[in-house]
Amino acid sequence: MRHGYEPASGVSISSLAYEYPAAWQIPEHAHRSDQLIFATSGIMEVTVAQTHLLVPPSFAVWVPENTRHSIRMPCAVSMRTLYFRPALVRERTCSVLHVTPLLRELILEAIRMVHLSARNRVHVAFRDVLVSQVMNAALTPTSLHLPSDSRARRLAEATLRDPKSSLKLQALCGDFGMSVRTLQRIFQRELGVDYDSWRRQVRLLKSLELLTTGTTIQATSVAVGYRQASTFIAAFSRQFGLTPRAWIARHSSTFGKTNRNWESPTT
Repeated sequence: MRHGYEPASGVSISSLAYEYPAAWQIPEHAHRSDQLIFATSGIMEVTVAQTHLLVPPSFAVWVPENTRHSIRMPCAVSMRTLYFRPALVRERTCSVLHVTPLLRELILEAIRMVHLSARNRVHVAFRDVLVSQVMNAALTPTSLHLPSDSRARRLAEATLRDPKSSLKLQALCGDFGMSVRTLQRIFQRELGVDYDSWRRQVRLLKSLELLTTGTTIQATSVAVGYRQASTFIAAFSRQFGLTPRAWIARHSSTFGKTNRNWESPTT
């Protein structure tokens, strides 16, 4: 458990700004404070126990105190992290949150201030607005649950690595020592969906990563296993409420920043 960035005595919120190169991985760890992890550019993959959270630009992930998590950067990331003294933000579970323009500016101002004192009236007023915005931030459907059964978990992880695989499900299950019927029963029991529905969600989450790194819509649809771009666009729109083109337009200003700092703290 890492404590180097926790709020010190008399501090309600502390912060960290850091630049990460593509493919960087932060190993599993935890903090004794609540965290809001936000990227001003780039995309993050956060794993918490059996949940895989994809965090695109304009979104943030909330990680409660003592929650073990790891982070992967598929592309270069400019990360901005706030550490909240526990109990400041109530009734927030680990989740991906939509960051409004106001919340974004509050996060960046908190980073500039470095520490918010619990004894400074201006800091306290600022803190209260920030906490209110975090508590009211909307959830976004970019999380993916993984099965706990060891065979199904290995198969799920293989799907995450290669979501476009054209292997027949029977052959895929055979590689992991189970029948299709057993796999479907595990997915229904543990995740509440069948494997095919779960894989569609994997493909759509992978598409966000590709779109963020500049892959065209046509190339993205092929890369995640769709034969026709129109089918991919329809599925994407149902999941995220925007077409891929509209999603790119909304977030394109945050893509593509070059990162230079290669020595990683554990955030």
